[in-house]
Amino acid sequence: MASGQDNQQSEKRYLIERGPGFRAGRRDLPRNLNAATIGAGVVAAIFGCTGPALIVINGAQQGGLTATETASWIFGIYAFGGLISLLMALYYKLPIVGAFSIPGAVLVISGFGEFTFAELVGAFLSAGVIVLLIGLSGLIRQVANWMPYPIVMAMIAGALIRFGVGVVGAAVALPVVVLSAIVGYILMSRFTKQIPGVIGALIFGVVAALISGSFNTVEGGIGFTAPQLVAPQFSFEAILAIGLPLVLLVIGAENAQAMGVLMSQKYKIPFNSMTIISGIGGLLAPLFGGHNANIAGPMTAICSSDQAGERKEGRYAAAVVNGVLFGAFGVFAGVAVATVSILPSELTATLAGLAMIGVLLTAFQGSFGVGQFQVSALVALIIAMSEVSLLNISAPFWSLVGGVITALLLESKDFRYKDEVQPEFIEVGEDDFDEDIETPSQR
Repeated sequence: MASGQDNQQSEKRYLIERGPGFRAGRRDLPRNLNAATIGAGVVAAIFGCTGPALIVINGAQQGGLTATETASWIFGIYAFGGLISLLMALYYKLPIVGAFSIPGAVLVISGFGEFTFAELVGAFLSAGVIVLLIGLSGLIRQVANWMPYPIVMAMIAGALIRFGVGVVGAAVALPVVVLSAIVGYILMSRFTKQIPGVIGALIFGVVAALISGSFNTVEGGIGFTAPQLVAPQFSFEAILAIGLPLVLLVIGAENAQAMGVLMSQKYKIPFNSMTIISGIGGLLAPLFGGHNANIAGPMTAICSSDQAGERKEGRYAAAVVNGVLFGAFGVFAGVAVATVSILPSELTATLAGLAMIGVLLTAFQGSFGVGQFQVSALVALIIAMSEVSLLNISAPFWSLVGGVITALLLESKDFRYKDEVQPEFIEVGEDDFDEDIETPSQR
């Protein structure tokens, strides 16, 4: 997660990186809301509100949670995930998307048989505190500045390649709908620049699903159930088994992916702020039973891709759209889940895969097109593609670990010239910067 040395020199003293500010973000939002940004935000929301939501709901049912507890869990992760999108996108004018950790949800579900829901909530809160402290320490920015760029790009390529492969599997399972979506993508990409290809894929795919009767049966979901506060109960065993792995999933998987994706698009990244806001989200979501609310990797990839428009400076509007939809999904969880569950999962997988094309191309070019850290980048790519999970920690984290160890053992000489291959990062909206927040040592 390295960045240009010159870009970071002026910010070393500051705990929370400066951004253009909310005034600039709000002022420029209307002119950046167009078919591309709105479409990317909608596609990212469809991705985040279909399969991931059903994972949480099914897990809650297996864990014996009540309808109210399930509604509260959904509210916590989606409402505060959406709030993170709005805050980060409008302040930094960057396509930073908030959501929750999908592997974290799977981890939590595995703990239902061993811990009570209150003990799990206590572990969630503990994880949020740890993530927040790590963000306040400034450690993430230091690690990001040191991390070789090709290794990070290889991790992104390996972690996101499953979305590309998913299109192939979807085409085999539901060929009419998927091939129609691909035709829509090709037509829009070939004949118009005003409407991104993924919007054509969505329109053609939905029409094909209607004609072929491929929509799923509408289910009642969990109904109109208001969220409620959940009292935590702290268990040392739950913190060790659930809380600590959740910390590594948030930082080593979700945040690392999002930072790497933004880096691949050459944005100037607020490393500390992204970690701090994930820690704050990890404190707020558990109040309603949510396991975390943090920066999301795949949805940030969709909103920062070329499908969100040619102007990189305006792609933050896609994250704003996503944030609004995510928040609404959390508030109206019952109806929202019933609605999104009718979409064929194959269509959702296809939309995600097509939206990732530009990100994947950039990631592979950044991994193997610079002439340094080639072996370590290959190791990172292989580990990330394996989707291995060790100690309840998913592959992106181990990808970075494996890549760095390989670099230290076999390509240590490349560290001398590491800064020469880092990309030039885009300064977004330097006017109207809000005041920085200083570290205590500076005051």
